[in-house]
Amino acid sequence: MAGLAVTTRDFGLEGPRGWAFRGISFTAEPGSLIAIEGPSGSGRTSLLLALTGRMKATEGAAEVGDARLPRQMAALRGVSALAHVPGVTDLDPALTVGEHLRERALLQRRFGGSLRGLLRPRAERAEKARLRIETALGAAGLDREALPKGSRTAVRDLERVQALRLSVALALVGRPRLLGIDDTDLKLSDAERAEVWALLRSLTEAGTTVVAVCSEAPGDAVVLSTGRTGGDVPREPGAEGVREGDADGESATESDDAAADGGTDPEGAGDVPDARDDVKEAADAFAEAGRA
Repeated sequence: MAGLAVTTRDFGLEGPRGWAFRGISFTAEPGSLIAIEGPSGSGRTSLLLALTGRMKATEGAAEVGDARLPRQMAALRGVSALAHVPGVTDLDPALTVGEHLRERALLQRRFGGSLRGLLRPRAERAEKARLRIETALGAAGLDREALPKGSRTAVRDLERVQALRLSVALALVGRPRLLGIDDTDLKLSDAERAEVWALLRSLTEAGTTVVAVCSEAPGDAVVLSTGRTGGDVPREPGAEGVREGDADGESATESDDAAADGGTDPEGAGDVPDARDDVKEAADAFAEAGRA
């Protein structure tokens, strides 16, 4: 399935005390790797959620595939998915890899399939679910046989990159055309970062558009930079000298902290930005909007 093209024009999200992000204007072709780069607390998760139809922008407009934002958020949610977003897509450490996969397949069949599909013979439904799972695992590069206990391996026993791959696989069960991933390179070694970016590139090569939050973007991505001085401006792959930051001249941390005060902005819970504060505010705002 082909990925979604993404175009934004002066896209922004304002809370009661300030801007989470503002002035985002860029165009990305279907199957692009889009990296949202910036420090923790700079509006990265807010922008990710807005571009995937999970949070309503308050300024500007965007076109993601056929969906026009902010008016057609529900349509976009139907063709997009999230992975590795703390507070939103958390894996249960007590459940096994197999249990997570079976649960996601059941949810997909119940809420993501057609009525006609629900009426098919049980054996046919089971085979279709198995194929979906195997295809998703293959795309995410997660080999269950290589895990300590195979499918019975508990999430708590997974390595960090393995857990990220599982989260991606669960998102891919729904065959999204746009995949959003948060904290892509958080607490990873250089070798692990290279491994994760190689995974995301493989997804884009297969046609899926990927939007990934990171602290340092690779050179071949379309880069949206947040949290510095001079205006949030996208950087095309290989481009240099981009102006970055908040358009109003506030520091990124001050802007995100301001927006988080009223529960609209999901970023920046304190004067000193912290990754846990960043995702906690995102989860709170996400749940408050009734879209968790």
